Amino acid sequence: MSRLGLTRDKIYKTVARQLHGVVPCWVCGQPVAPNDATLEHIKPLSEGGNSHLENLAISHAVCNRTRPPGVHPHPAAPPV
Repeated sequence: MSRLGLTRDKIYKTVARQLHGVVPCWVCGQPVAPNDATLEHIKPLSEGGNSHLENLAISHAVCNRTRPPGVHPHPAAPPV
């Protein structure tokens, strides 16, 4: 598994523990299943963001791919 894959699993498990097993998508706020979880860069790499833990969140794969620039997280998403 890649380093980011291990990071994704670690973040997913941490959020799941904090929120009693429910991990909301950072973009849409709906629950994310472990097999559909991707890492979302809160500040995109193209805008000067990085891959540090503080700039990563869990999202659905489809939400990660289709989020337009400037879209902010859903209110149900946990703070990062």
